[in-house]
Amino acid sequence: MTPDVEHLLRTEAPQVLGALVRRFGHFDTAEDAVQEALLAASRIWPAEGVPENPRSWLIRVGYRRMVDLLRAEQARRRRERDVGITELAMRESDRQAYGRPETDDSLTLLLLCCHPALSTTSQVALTLRAVGGLTTAEIAHAYGTTEATMGTRISRAKQQLARAGARFTLPTAADRDGRMAAVTQVLYLVFNEGYTATSGDALARVDLTREAIRLTRMLRGLLPDDAEVTGLLALMLLTESRRAARTGGDHELVPLERQDRTRWDRALIREGTELIDSVWRRRETGPYQLQAAIAAVHAAAATPEQTDWPQIAALYLWLERLNPTAPVRLSRVVAVAQAYGPARGLALLDDLNRRYRLDEEQLTRQRERAVRAHLLDLTGDAVGAAALYREAAVLTDNTVERTYLLGRAARLA
Repeated sequence: MTPDVEHLLRTEAPQVLGALVRRFGHFDTAEDAVQEALLAASRIWPAEGVPENPRSWLIRVGYRRMVDLLRAEQARRRRERDVGITELAMRESDRQAYGRPETDDSLTLLLLCCHPALSTTSQVALTLRAVGGLTTAEIAHAYGTTEATMGTRISRAKQQLARAGARFTLPTAADRDGRMAAVTQVLYLVFNEGYTATSGDALARVDLTREAIRLTRMLRGLLPDDAEVTGLLALMLLTESRRAARTGGDHELVPLERQDRTRWDRALIREGTELIDSVWRRRETGPYQLQAAIAAVHAAAATPEQTDWPQIAALYLWLERLNPTAPVRLSRVVAVAQAYGPARGLALLDDLNRRYRLDEEQLTRQRERAVRAHLLDLTGDAVGAAALYREAAVLTDNTVERTYLLGRAARLA
């Protein structure tokens, strides 16, 4: 299967799933039908060519498989009559469904996955699977658990949706507002997985970053006055603006301080900066706005030396008070070291380790080792830095990142 076909199938999968859930309900069964439609396309399209209307093709195949699955299930429950009604409804709605392939159900599907009947963890996991297109293994890695455990969690989430009677419709305004925290967290995680993949031979997955930005634009269109949604979109655009400069000619990782800033996307920087400026003066600053502000400070510096690190360190301190997570704390360490020297950064890192055990937790140890290696490198401790770079390399599943860390260790040695 060619990369173009693979990308097309990933893009269309949420739309096809949305169409089936809208017509039939049965989220779990609909996802099975979609997977079979995607498998059929992966076999047929490379040989026969992509159809003129690929979404309609996938929906048609998915509808047929959905009817087969429902017939089998309902036969066991002696509900053949209901299957007949379903088939009739499908035939009557075929023309309408196939006649509007541009309909985008991604946002409705996203809000369905963030149903209040689910825990936050289940909301995020189910959305990453159904809307973000991540595999169960990738989601499990992000949560530091096994693929089997995550598969069970996702399956239970689908069952909970069925028991709750969740419908494929946009929620009321009050209910929708209650889901925004989960929705924005999902979009943030999808973007981050795309920007730096947890595993694989590529540093980034452009299809995921593109999808996260697209969905966030849709979300902002729905809630144009929500400052955090605007901040999230600004953060994504400002971060994405650096993508082309993050890897070199041999696809090696290029750290921020060595990037060719002429390759940064100025249009994305302008749009992202205008977005964060439009909400920054409000008295409702949240974590996404603060992260966007940090990204805007980086984007404003024509050279690494012109970066306002004291301002970035102050913003990270503010962010840590609102969102006290390990990644934020480690990012503040780097900012403090850049602003006030590596010795001060190491002292802060030691203090955070004493209080929060960042060097012992499974999900933070790799990043902590890499940050400490960088700071030791800045102090001139080449031996200690090289050892920690090698340790950090062992702890990552991303080939590009591992190669970069081992290269830093080799250079110091």
